[in-house]
Amino acid sequence: MQDILFDFISKYISLTEDEKNAIVSLDIFRSVKKGTTLLEAGQKSKDSYFVLKGCIRTYYIIDGEEKTTAFYTEMDPLTPQCVINKAPADYFIDCVEDSILLISNSDMEAEINGKFPKFDVMCRMLSEELLVKHQIDFAEFKTSSPEQRYLTLIQKRPDLIQRVPQHQLASYLGIKPQSLSRLRARILEKSKI
Repeated sequence: MQDILFDFISKYISLTEDEKNAIVSLDIFRSVKKGTTLLEAGQKSKDSYFVLKGCIRTYYIIDGEEKTTAFYTEMDPLTPQCVINKAPADYFIDCVEDSILLISNSDMEAEINGKFPKFDVMCRMLSEELLVKHQIDFAEFKTSSPEQRYLTLIQKRPDLIQRVPQHQLASYLGIKPQSLSRLRARILEKSKI
């Protein structure tokens, strides 16, 4: 698993053997079972996640109903906002699949960045990429119909269709599961014409 992480990091910076050994010595790799809740609303946390294998999601519970806001799969990082603002979380994070995660905390990251300043540079570059990606995703979501959102999902993240339960996928698209079924049928019908 560490080789997968090092391959990802090499897209941003080159690592010396000392830097690789420092990462491995942190004992940050965790196997987490499907259904495990990593963070609950109301909880405080310093933990950040990087998905090496598997799928995790973020969701809110509003009026007793889950509202999925994101799925994170292989090579996706997630730093919950409660880590940054040091306030209790207002959403949940759980594992959709059995997952292998890199779990670090802000203290660990500060120590590594202090010893190896180029990690700080990599984190900044990754943060900038993620900010742009989230801005694009948000704009696409706000300006598209449920059908357009589904078609975009098929185009950009087709793996989610097979990996994620339909009710979570519908929630992510901002529709009810029954609407997702009808939408799929309508798209299938259009493709036959």
